[in-house]
Amino acid sequence: MMADDDKPKPTTPDAPKRDTTEKALIFISHDVRDGELAEAFSKLLTSVSAGVLKSFRSSDRKGAQGIEYGVEWFPELMKQLDKASDVVCLLTPRSIDRPWILYEAGVAKGKLQRSVLGVALGIPFNMASTGPFAQFQNCDDDEESLTKLVMQLVQRIPDSEPDHDDILLQVKTFKSKADKVLARLGGSDETADQDRPLDNSTVAKLFEEVKVMFRDLPSRLESGLGDEGRIKRRPRFRRFHPMMIEDMIHMGGGKRPDPALAILMFASFFRDDAPWLYELGLEAYRAARSGSSSKARAAMRIFQRVAEFTARGPFMEEMGMPSEEMHMMLMETPRIIEHYMNRAGEPEPDVQRDNE
Repeated sequence: MMADDDKPKPTTPDAPKRDTTEKALIFISHDVRDGELAEAFSKLLTSVSAGVLKSFRSSDRKGAQGIEYGVEWFPELMKQLDKASDVVCLLTPRSIDRPWILYEAGVAKGKLQRSVLGVALGIPFNMASTGPFAQFQNCDDDEESLTKLVMQLVQRIPDSEPDHDDILLQVKTFKSKADKVLARLGGSDETADQDRPLDNSTVAKLFEEVKVMFRDLPSRLESGLGDEGRIKRRPRFRRFHPMMIEDMIHMGGGKRPDPALAILMFASFFRDDAPWLYELGLEAYRAARSGSSSKARAAMRIFQRVAEFTARGPFMEEMGMPSEEMHMMLMETPRIIEHYMNRAGEPEPDVQRDNE
């Protein structure tokens, strides 16, 4: 059992100072399935500030805090992130592994320089302090930590003088509500069937690589401009027949198809238009070549998840899908990788029987 001194301590240091003349807006980042928790946290902020402290949560369907029908959701989310003074991420068993909540936190901190605060609700605090959220300000779900967090948010209101005891009383009400919601979640099989994170250190490393890519983006854009400021043309995504995918699956030498070689060839299609997928494909190829089936399956699973998020997330929509072939490859990638993993798990053929 870990000693108390060795446990990660919740940290809620003062956020970067902002202009107190602008209106405070708290962006509540959460998984849509945690809408009930987000609503409870929003009511907590309203009650402790007498309605002065405003908040935004995309799952709101009752009031004016959500996205109206007919409004494009992605531009609206980016607009609200830009208006927010702070972003509070509700880290729950449902949301801790989801890429979208991490994307919102990354945009808020990396692009907009907003204060990002994670709240570990129903999960051990070390899950938030050792994963990708370790670089943000996080707090545990005990009453004292939540009270300190709420007081920090209320102080965004000019000339406010929050009372610790009053806020603690409201926090206890929120905590009681949250515990009931999380108890229902713990008793269901919904989260038990979800894939658990393969390796927190691997996910954190991937997130760091994405940060480096964004930091180097200006220099890469400059290098992509010609002498007169014109953008250099990139080669178009090559056209191919869908049966080429099946041919790649069965590529390899000897008696047994080589899924590793097929992964390398398949990943090369993304080199120009989705370089992050190309790099993950190379990692999967190297893992498959290493001879460790567990490492190979873990690397392929990460490749599969990121490909699926790229196909269904906002990236390609905002960047512009290069071609129908590229879109088809992205949509088919999860199924193809699943096929590769099944092929990699097949037993070696009986060479003696083949010789007979």
